[in-house]
Amino acid sequence: MSPHSVGDVDGRGADVVDIRVTDRADTGAAMRNRVTIATSAKAGLAVAVLTATLTTPAAATTRVDTALEWYDVTARTIAAAQAPTQITNNRTWAIAWLAATRAVRHGDGRDYADAALATAVHDSLAELAPTRAADLDAALRTTLARIPDGRDKRSGAAEGGRQADRALRERAGDGLDPASVNAPFPVPAPAPGVWQPTPPAYAAPIQAGNRAARPFLLRRADQFRPAPPPALDSARYRADLAEVRAVGSVTSTVRTRAQTDVAAFWYQGSQPAFVTPVRAALAAKRGSVAERTGLVAAFNVIAVDTQIATSDAKYAYVLWRPVTALRAQGKPEWTPLHVTPAHPDYPSGHATYAGFAEETLTSLVGPRTSFDLTSPTAPGLTFHYTSWRAVTQDNVNARVWSGIHTRIADEVGVQVGQSVARYALSRFERLAR
Repeated sequence: MSPHSVGDVDGRGADVVDIRVTDRADTGAAMRNRVTIATSAKAGLAVAVLTATLTTPAAATTRVDTALEWYDVTARTIAAAQAPTQITNNRTWAIAWLAATRAVRHGDGRDYADAALATAVHDSLAELAPTRAADLDAALRTTLARIPDGRDKRSGAAEGGRQADRALRERAGDGLDPASVNAPFPVPAPAPGVWQPTPPAYAAPIQAGNRAARPFLLRRADQFRPAPPPALDSARYRADLAEVRAVGSVTSTVRTRAQTDVAAFWYQGSQPAFVTPVRAALAAKRGSVAERTGLVAAFNVIAVDTQIATSDAKYAYVLWRPVTALRAQGKPEWTPLHVTPAHPDYPSGHATYAGFAEETLTSLVGPRTSFDLTSPTAPGLTFHYTSWRAVTQDNVNARVWSGIHTRIADEVGVQVGQSVARYALSRFERLAR
């Protein structure tokens, strides 16, 4: 079989993903199955829920872990406020936790750090998600009530407020509001290889404005623009399109049940999907409060910059989606397993997101962390992951098996995300001061 032959699921390597299937509707009765899928590189919108019991740092056993507490507050706040553009939600995370990272560095002691962290995140979120102010105020009162009164508490809260104001000022007018993100983009004239609106909605292109936004750490949006996609008549593009045609069709007879599950599971949005994995990383992270808050800040700062880089490449190359290519080649009835998103194929946004996430989390907490993950687009499934690499591999395969991306768009996407992450990580310390 070729490296991308359909059905190449078994023997996918050492990283194991356990899939627990609960109450699958098509059985007609409640059931519980267990399937194991191993992953490798060649084979492969709501908040995901953490169902595993996570091990918190030893220091947290005698008192509340304020970092985890406010991580959960942030997750609830953003899920409830839910900006319609995912990069805007990453921006909110980034501002709040960058403020916290800076604030906790300006004093000593746990009482100071807890007050600084909670106030910085609270004040940032209250500004960016004002409809959640009452819940945020209640959460802050709870945290501050357990900190003994004194200089550390007062100075920590004051510094948290100052750093929230600073982070908000720095990001004002950065072009990451939903209207700017979805700025109109004129549809190109039809031509072979050129993106056109896709069925069934034939919607206007979205997220084109990301490429004009101001990054946190990149010098410019095109800094890591990849080489152009392969020519339409190249062996690589023909092979990739043939793979999507066979395994990504809604009526495919070669896609396995396990592949269909992975495709459905990762049809969810990337930003909410990674809330749980990052929480697992934060729970496992050893180090100072500043190092732990910095993990969350760095992840979301790099998420923003990665999406800016992704948008730049997508709209520079405007490569058509598989459904457009296949229908143009005399297969007018071909339909993907899942509806194609309204933006170009190359590179894949899910893959760039997974690529930066793997690079960032491996750098900050190591390559292996265990967590359970669910998906609003695959009810009844729980995936158990033990490595960041396995998450990336599933994202690459899922977009092919969904019929919405060529494999080259996914593989190059991972490389783009990793490149952005390496660059940003080398410069994050300066931003966090």
